[in-house]
Amino acid sequence: MTAPRVVVVGDVCTDVVALLAGEPAPGSDRPAAIATRGGGAGANVAAHLAALGTPVTLAGCVGDDLPGQALCRDLAEAGVTLAVRTLPGVPTGTIISLVEPGGERSMLADRGANLALRPGDVPVPPAGGHLHLSGYTLLDDGPRAAGLAALAAARAAGCTVSVDPASTGPLAGYGVDRWLADTAAATLLLPNADEARLLTGCTDPAEAARALADRHPVVVVSLGADGALWAAGDVLVHRPAHPADVVDTTGAGDAFTAGVLSLWSAAGGRPDPVAALEAGLQRAAAVVGRAGAR
Repeated sequence: MTAPRVVVVGDVCTDVVALLAGEPAPGSDRPAAIATRGGGAGANVAAHLAALGTPVTLAGCVGDDLPGQALCRDLAEAGVTLAVRTLPGVPTGTIISLVEPGGERSMLADRGANLALRPGDVPVPPAGGHLHLSGYTLLDDGPRAAGLAALAAARAAGCTVSVDPASTGPLAGYGVDRWLADTAAATLLLPNADEARLLTGCTDPAEAARALADRHPVVVVSLGADGALWAAGDVLVHRPAHPADVVDTTGAGDAFTAGVLSLWSAAGGRPDPVAALEAGLQRAAAVVGRAGAR
């Protein structure tokens, strides 16, 4: 078997996806189509990478319950190599995703066992490999030490490193200056437009991308329906989004990240920017057309 060149660190969760119908009805009932899916930002990225043919290991935690067993089984069957620790007496993480008509979603997160990630849970990628860290790992005191240790170990091993900032709410609570200090060694930063604005204070995503590219070798900003940007040095590349009938935006950013990383890994950290953006946008468009993150 080919040694996994990419190690993904992040949450493994059950997603309960509710596609809401009709107008909001506070204090009453609202129809919805509800389904249970595999989720968690780290697991999503790993599953998409495996589907794209990239050898990948997922580091994370689940509980010793039926959801945890099912999630690990499904990921293994999808081709993901698991470095997932099972915690007795702790529930597997669960996320409720409320999806409005048009695809915009709100999430309620119980991260469960994911908060118990430890430095020893994370393998170091092989020489010339890549570490991807889901930003949620840094945004809570429980797994933060594991995230910081993973970043340091990967860079010491000469690997490239990517980080996504996760979500503006917890990111703002964590502190922008603290985040920038913790992730200073990242080779590739993958924020969405709102996260890029928060991290820089720039209102224009292109300006934010350029500002972040002063800190990191490569910055890729996802713009939702407006596509994505690649910023590196003096280079700024924009590609439009691929056409899609949007059903659910849950996991679109994770799918986009995996598309970019699939080419990043194949090119040893030097992909063609247009090709990398197109790979990410293609994967994201496929995901938003159906319910669930993968």
